[in-house]
Amino acid sequence: MNARIRRTVLAAALVTGIAAGTAGPALAAGALAPGRTHTTAPATAGTDTGALSDLIAGLPDEGATAALIRLGGAEGAWRGSAGVHDLVTKRPADPDARFRAGSVTKVFTAATVLQLAAERKLSLDRPVRSYLPELIPAAYGTVTVRQLLNHTSGLPSADFPGDTVEEWYANRFHRFDARELVASATAKEREFPAGTRQHYLNINYTVAGLLIEKVTGHTYEAEVSRRVLAPLGLRDTSFPGSDPRIHGPHNHGYQRMKLEDGTTGLRDVSVWGATDGWAAGDVISTTADLERFLTALFRGRVVRGPLLEEMFTLPDPSVRDFVSGRKPAYSAGLSSWELGGRRVWGKTGGRWGYNAGIGATRDLSRTLVYSINSTDAKAQGENALVMGVVSTVFGAPSAG
Repeated sequence: MNARIRRTVLAAALVTGIAAGTAGPALAAGALAPGRTHTTAPATAGTDTGALSDLIAGLPDEGATAALIRLGGAEGAWRGSAGVHDLVTKRPADPDARFRAGSVTKVFTAATVLQLAAERKLSLDRPVRSYLPELIPAAYGTVTVRQLLNHTSGLPSADFPGDTVEEWYANRFHRFDARELVASATAKEREFPAGTRQHYLNINYTVAGLLIEKVTGHTYEAEVSRRVLAPLGLRDTSFPGSDPRIHGPHNHGYQRMKLEDGTTGLRDVSVWGATDGWAAGDVISTTADLERFLTALFRGRVVRGPLLEEMFTLPDPSVRDFVSGRKPAYSAGLSSWELGGRRVWGKTGGRWGYNAGIGATRDLSRTLVYSINSTDAKAQGENALVMGVVSTVFGAPSAG
């Protein structure tokens, strides 16, 4: 990767409007002028922080309106932020902003289930139906707790209203019920026999959230807060429940979509319910909190003893990905990548207007946390800016 990566700023004519709830007026020329870049750069080894600064220096552009990056670990620390708080005031992005972390939530959920397993309140090898007989039908009676966590359950996705971003936006305040989502999924035929394939789907962690509630007698949010957030002092991390707003300082998220007048433009999607994700994808956090969580997790301060190894153990290579046919890439809560010739573990997430991710080498020599306010955060395929950041920090993905 070139050490000085420049991103093209989107011409104002390409964006026809910003809306928050309804379509807004067309953006004036210069509405996407680059925001100010802020960096804090102590001595850092092994990472070209100049390249990272250049990567985000052109924000906002057609792909993102803001970016927050935090590096840590034995190789040194660095922080960078760029872009704008919002496209109306064009204030610089808040480097300490809260954001929707999407599927990073799954790491919190998996850690809580593993704590319960360590306390023998549940068993990873026991069928989920033995804990939730009223919810899991006999057709899924062999699915184990471990198979939920590593996405080898064979459970299909639940049904949701709409397929396009415009249809999702129209339902942004709909309150999804976790049990109804599970009932919708389990009414279908299984995708494959449990344990034979891997298919990354939110439904596995929706069931895991209900499992936590069943064996503890507490709400999912209360149990994760008691076990993870409070002990680590993650004061800026929260579960929104049915509240569609991000409370506290946050940079606005935008999504490109069709507007009421038939044009395509950016709509402010900062206010959007996350009950469809729940235990699979609704957490709100900051880069500082996620870095603290990531470090504590890898050091064995969240999940202790042999159960921690579940998070760093992939299914047997014979268990191929259901969609791509590739080797499995998901463990209990984490994902695994070969980057720059070394193994990196972490998790990415996407909610409308927000992409987030955490990642680290197992020895914590290098850690990365990022939040990027992408204008198509849930698009299929790899986000160019995200891949640029990850590759600059850890190295390019290994071939194959």
